Amino acid sequence: MDLSDIFPDTTFDLRELTLAAIIVVTTFIVAKFVRRILDRSFNKSSELLQVDPTRYNFLKHLISAVIYTVGLGIAIYSIKDLRTLSLSIFAGAGVIAVIIGFASQQAFSNVVSGLFISIFQPFRVGDRIKIKEDISGIVEDINLRHTVIKTFENKRIVIPNSIIGNEVIENAQLGDERICKFVEFGISYDSDIDKAMNIMKDEAIKHPDFLDKRTTEEKIKGHEPVSVKVIGFGDSSVKLRAYVWTPDPAAAFRLGCDLNKNIKERFDKEGVEIPFPYRTIVFKKDVDEGKPR
Repeated sequence: MDLSDIFPDTTFDLRELTLAAIIVVTTFIVAKFVRRILDRSFNKSSELLQVDPTRYNFLKHLISAVIYTVGLGIAIYSIKDLRTLSLSIFAGAGVIAVIIGFASQQAFSNVVSGLFISIFQPFRVGDRIKIKEDISGIVEDINLRHTVIKTFENKRIVIPNSIIGNEVIENAQLGDERICKFVEFGISYDSDIDKAMNIMKDEAIKHPDFLDKRTTEEKIKGHEPVSVKVIGFGDSSVKLRAYVWTPDPAAAFRLGCDLNKNIKERFDKEGVEIPFPYRTIVFKKDVDEGKPR
């Protein structure tokens, strides 16, 4: 079976088919070559000029899409019989056009959302973001269709641009990257509150990721580098919270984990009790035996 069996009313020239095949192959080679050149130049520019790579990545994907579209269009146009056939197909394909239009709405929405993300940059490649309650990680790529997030378990989450563009996003690196880490502990009502607060301050200041955010004026006025407050009372504990500044989100995570361990050890050593819930269990048999007869 050849092409004349499929399209009986058309006559295909072998030279035209060969030319079309060459154009298609050349298109894929050129697209690959251009992507490689863009990768090298964009990465070098990002490192030398300290430029955000987000727009470069989106532009790279957009240029590749244009190359494929133009190349395939030229390949089809190089075959004379396909020009006439394509015109007749499009002339009588109103229903198909409507179906394709509905089907491509989502794809077009992803492209537009990706363009808006690239322009307004609610997040960028390399940012640490959190979506909803269970999705958090580093933005690895933003292309024409979707955004790729690398989780802290080294997994990849692929989210269409139209969806992530409508989500509420927590971006720890949008603007000032310094983080105020909350370190909270509950101590028993019998424990010395001042001692517990001083231990929390001391351990926070000693940590290598601690950032003294005080201004010169605040230091002269005697403002403390770490603030510890009593934020409430539980059924069996007094709740304390230390406000500790760190230079970036990664440092905040390390500091929080280390202080949980160090403060707990200091509390145990210096007699500050961290209470745990008590339960009194009454057996029905004992209750029945205590009833008057």
